Amino acid sequence: MEIRFDDTCVLITGGSRGIGKAIGLGFAASGARVMLSSRKIEGLEETAEEIRSATGNEQVKVVAANVGDPNEAARVVSHTTSELGGLDVLVNNAATNPYFGPLIGLDAQRADKITEVNLRSVLLWTQAAFEQSWREGDRPACVVNIASIGGMSVEPGIGYYNVSKAGVIHLTRQLAMELGPRVRVNAISPGLVRTRFARALWESHEESVAARIPMGRIGEPGDIAGAALFLSSQFASWITGETLVVDGGAMVSH
Repeated sequence: MEIRFDDTCVLITGGSRGIGKAIGLGFAASGARVMLSSRKIEGLEETAEEIRSATGNEQVKVVAANVGDPNEAARVVSHTTSELGGLDVLVNNAATNPYFGPLIGLDAQRADKITEVNLRSVLLWTQAAFEQSWREGDRPACVVNIASIGGMSVEPGIGYYNVSKAGVIHLTRQLAMELGPRVRVNAISPGLVRTRFARALWESHEESVAARIPMGRIGEPGDIAGAALFLSSQFASWITGETLVVDGGAMVSH
């Protein structure tokens, strides 16, 4: 079974590196028209050129935006539909974590930043996609939200980040209930993945971390990309409101 996305338009937030970049590469390699968005245009342009060179797909575009700004969602969705000719798949991948430490020491400013980027943006960007592209017509659409296994457990240091990801998991279920049957909404909860964003969690002790994972290694961005492509494909056409854990078995070893 080959997953193809010919004549499919995809918008990915946090698309310049890590998991977002891998998802963009996967969609482009499968024939989709792809819009990558993140804050810095330089990183976006570099990533888009890499993807175009690797896949031969010239329909990889970029638009810089602050995902946490409530005014940006509508602008980027409008730009995407204009540039790509539509919007079929929205991947809410952008995330931030400006605080590491106990919840009791978290200040309101950084708590608000985590909430705005990790949770509220999922709602606002989905709303924008629905209002501009999916309310009318009968073409099926799909949302994939990148959550975290942290949203299913507790751990020191990144507690409020995990709270925001728990919110993403519940928001996914709520949106799936409200937007079906035309729009499917699912989430992926990655375990520890080799990205710059998560570097502090693995870089200095990768071997010991990997030893605690049943699959014997930490994740790669491509592991998450494969799940995102599956959930966006016709093979997942009867799946909505679900959260797919992709963690090498980390959760079952707890």
